[in-house]
Amino acid sequence: MDIHLTIVQSYTHISTTSSLLFFLLLPNSFSNLRRQPPKSKYAVMVVSSADQSEHLNQQVSMEETADPPFEKTYKSLFSNLTATAPPQKMNLMPELSSVEECELPLIDLRRLSLGESEAAACRKQIARASSEWGFFQVVNHGISGEVMERMRGEQKKLFKKPFHEKKNYKDLNFSAGSYRWGTPSATCLKQLSWSEAFHVSLSDVIGSGGIDSLSSIMEQFAVMVSDLSQKLVDILAEEMGEKSCFFKETCLPSTCYLRLNRYPPCPIYPQMFGIMPHTDSDFITVLHQDHIGGLQLVRDGKWFAVKPNPDALIINIGDLFQAWSNNVYKSVEHRVVANPLNERFSAAYFFCPSYDTVIESGIEPCVYRSFSFGEYRKQVQEDVKLFGHKIGLPRFLVKTH
Repeated sequence: MDIHLTIVQSYTHISTTSSLLFFLLLPNSFSNLRRQPPKSKYAVMVVSSADQSEHLNQQVSMEETADPPFEKTYKSLFSNLTATAPPQKMNLMPELSSVEECELPLIDLRRLSLGESEAAACRKQIARASSEWGFFQVVNHGISGEVMERMRGEQKKLFKKPFHEKKNYKDLNFSAGSYRWGTPSATCLKQLSWSEAFHVSLSDVIGSGGIDSLSSIMEQFAVMVSDLSQKLVDILAEEMGEKSCFFKETCLPSTCYLRLNRYPPCPIYPQMFGIMPHTDSDFITVLHQDHIGGLQLVRDGKWFAVKPNPDALIINIGDLFQAWSNNVYKSVEHRVVANPLNERFSAAYFFCPSYDTVIESGIEPCVYRSFSFGEYRKQVQEDVKLFGHKIGLPRFLVKTH
């Protein structure tokens, strides 16, 4: 048997994001080992090559982290900022001044079952919030606190897995590319999103048979949120005088998405986007967030921080509904600001049609030309690749001569 002399020393490795105490060698079983009690910080050990390999593997395992390698991957973006003169830095940095906090309109959906008068008032409140704010929050929405707590608990367990496991996660048969992090197209810090997510098609979730606790609660949550979304879009359509089956026919579970988000702490830079400013490319989004906060939206040309309410679900209008409603309902720009100390979790449901669905308004004159959802998604992807950000609906305005 080959014998090696190995020097064992404890190291304290401090990076800009965390402190990690690790040991180059952690003994497990030393049946053939003889050693003297160390008289200094060094100890001489006799270790077999098999033991050495095992312990080096343990060392690698201990160094694994759940966080994506943001600093390493985007090192050049931080270096560029350091090397840039102050006037030009403003073009590279996220523009994050202090903002006021706001409370979104709060709507109790229980009123929909309290008689026609209460139901009519509730429907009008939903439509008014969608027109004036583009955002609102709902309680008594039909999804129990138990389901939401289980969903959050399983989500946390999923994101605690080491980064390399999440990158290659196959336990739930998610489609390829479901795990995403950072912003591959970013050319400066203001285009970088300090977050990771599983973006999952409902066709990967519904009917999966609940093979484990995560897939079981995801399916249960997705079915409930899907029903809530359908109820809300039907109300919004009816308040416009539209009673078509458009949404039931085009927005099927197989075309909608569930996105599990985690925003790791970001202590290396005082202000960083968890998700850069954007609008949603769907009809509506249903968001379940925790108590940490960080969601901000634009209202009257100013950014406001949304006061978190973990007991409520946040609803926001997407681009497709703004186009379909001919600007009656508003798709509002929003963002998430990373927290320097605490991680943040949220789960978002995107109510989307099939790619071949044509979006057009029945109201004249039309603000936007008709387009398919597939065409819209393709244009958004091209703009992000070319400019580093989404342009969205302005691309589809009706041209006037």
